Amino acid sequence: MDITPIHRRVVGLDVHQSKITACALIEQPDGSVAVEHREFGGFKRDRRALAEWVRGFDPEVVVMESTGIYWKSPYAALERVGVMAWVVNARHARNVPGRKTDLSDAQWLATLARAGLLRASFIPPAEIRHLRLIARQRQKLVGMLAAEKNRLHKVLTDAGIRLNVLVSDVHGASARAMIKALLADAPCTQSSTSPAACGLPAKNCSKPCNRRN
Repeated sequence: MDITPIHRRVVGLDVHQSKITACALIEQPDGSVAVEHREFGGFKRDRRALAEWVRGFDPEVVVMESTGIYWKSPYAALERVGVMAWVVNARHARNVPGRKTDLSDAQWLATLARAGLLRASFIPPAEIRHLRLIARQRQKLVGMLAAEKNRLHKVLTDAGIRLNVLVSDVHGASARAMIKALLADAPCTQSSTSPAACGLPAKNCSKPCNRRN
């Protein structure tokens, strides 16, 4: 299949866990296309070298597949040197017919991008990505906290301890004081005129209470 080129300088990146394969397609003044392949490792210094190598071509388009989470670090390295890459859906690249068997994944991506046959996914700016990570982490922590509260309530209910009958908030200060007293196997005592240290009314305490009037 003959593909009509749109862009003159394109770089395709095939991102793996431990390496990144790059292919640059550079159109020469006489109309010929120079193809240059290079392979980089998966460490931070390798990503910096990749970013500098790509920037040296002054590419119009840099394209990579959204392979799991592996695309994020090369994308950030390119972003730091002022190169905005396209992150495309791998399914879109596979569904384009006419691929030759001797072409590498990176070269095929570059060929499709050169012809304008790929559509970039939306990637928010770095500041928005950082805020999104913080929001997701907070949401995860809130969910973990709610799960632990529910687990505590279930354990107390299984043990026949109905704190929700005595207090409106099972996780409030009074309820926590009761739970601490239960864990310490301590009797309900009061050394001042404040509410009982265990938080339980005398009629609901199974242990003898030493309360001051």
